[in-house]
Amino acid sequence: MRFHQVMATAATAALLLLTAPSAGALSQPAAPVGLSETVTVDPKGRLAADGTVTLSGTYRCTGGSGPVFVSSSLSQGEANSRKGVGGTTAVCDGAEHRWTNTDRTEPGRFKPGAAKVQATLMELRSGGLPLPMFHAAREQDVTLVR
Repeated sequence: MRFHQVMATAATAALLLLTAPSAGALSQPAAPVGLSETVTVDPKGRLAADGTVTLSGTYRCTGGSGPVFVSSSLSQGEANSRKGVGGTTAVCDGAEHRWTNTDRTEPGRFKPGAAKVQATLMELRSGGLPLPMFHAAREQDVTLVR
């Protein structure tokens, strides 16, 4: 695994363990640290026959004393169990950037159609133990397409 994938996986795990917001709390972007920090999710995600999922969107952040990542997770159906889908290293220069996360899931776990994506712009701040600092979050309904 590449370093940024390992860090993104760690960031996603930290997100899932340290925060358990209600779905309503994520329907709009989280209160940003700066006035212009945002993360968006594109309305369509890609689903390959082998189970590979690709999600994308945009982000904007300013500053950061540690590494910053855009992590994403996907859920579908009544069970609503989430699956982390990759991670992207973010550049926090105040400009808007595209992010794309891809991860292979078990074939058949997801199907074309309605799903939910949660995207988080998170920094790992070091002070002995890396601690997450959230810059922005978004939960959005998407359509998975082949």
